[in-house]
Amino acid sequence: MLLAVATVVSGGAPAMADSFISKASDNAKVYIISPLDGTTVSSPFTVQFGLSGMGIAPAGIDRPGTGHHHLLVDLETLPDLDKALSATENIKHFGGGQTEATLALPPGEHTLQLLLGNYAHIPHDPLVLSEPITITVK
Repeated sequence: MLLAVATVVSGGAPAMADSFISKASDNAKVYIISPLDGTTVSSPFTVQFGLSGMGIAPAGIDRPGTGHHHLLVDLETLPDLDKALSATENIKHFGGGQTEATLALPPGEHTLQLLLGNYAHIPHDPLVLSEPITITVK
């Protein structure tokens, strides 16, 4: 109970989250190499991730200027970007430092977007977020 009171009084959660936010280089850019925007694909298909201006490091490795990929699938709004990204059906984590993934999605139109997270799965400051692409799965 005392810990809970101390956390509320000191504003604990936001201060802790702020301490885990990593700086991104000003020229950092994340993008989807393939498939291309507007492409029709068969499921399963491979998504290739691109990154420039920073490096890749697995989750848990706190190395400046690095991060790992998170693939946002069919998200209408971005998650809370001030805390660790939750792994869900719509937020795929690639904490091993992967630069591509095979996805199986149902037929129809889907959006894909990359977001770089730091060692603690928290997005960088400034945000390193790709433009969304739209694909059709046949």
